[in-house]
Amino acid sequence: MEIWINPACSKCRSALSLLDAEGADYTVRRYLEDVPSEDEIRDVLDRLDLEPWDITRTQEAAAKELGLKEWPRDAASRERWISALAAHPKLIQRPIITADDGTAVVARTEESVREALSRQEPTPGGAERHPTDL
Repeated sequence: MEIWINPACSKCRSALSLLDAEGADYTVRRYLEDVPSEDEIRDVLDRLDLEPWDITRTQEAAAKELGLKEWPRDAASRERWISALAAHPKLIQRPIITADDGTAVVARTEESVREALSRQEPTPGGAERHPTDL
């Protein structure tokens, strides 16, 4: 399991706390520093079964500068949205957890974090956690 976080985000910190409390085996990706490529964004969108505009933070300054609220939300515009997310990772909704079963969730609630946890394969010999270095 991997979780994309912004350490300054309270929802991200809450998700990490819950993962820790449950003894989950996960890795942290600070996506503002380790920016996802367009291919990685496409993969996560497929795993989420969402479109790029569904995971875009339209209230961010960069979104307003780009005029994202006026961009078409259709198949012809999908790549333009993905390019914007890759160029401006702060626009990506967070946290996003990719689960072992090939799915992903936008983990903004305790319920969605638990949903991701329910999709995990058991870790032999108990859970092993990777430090978050927050």
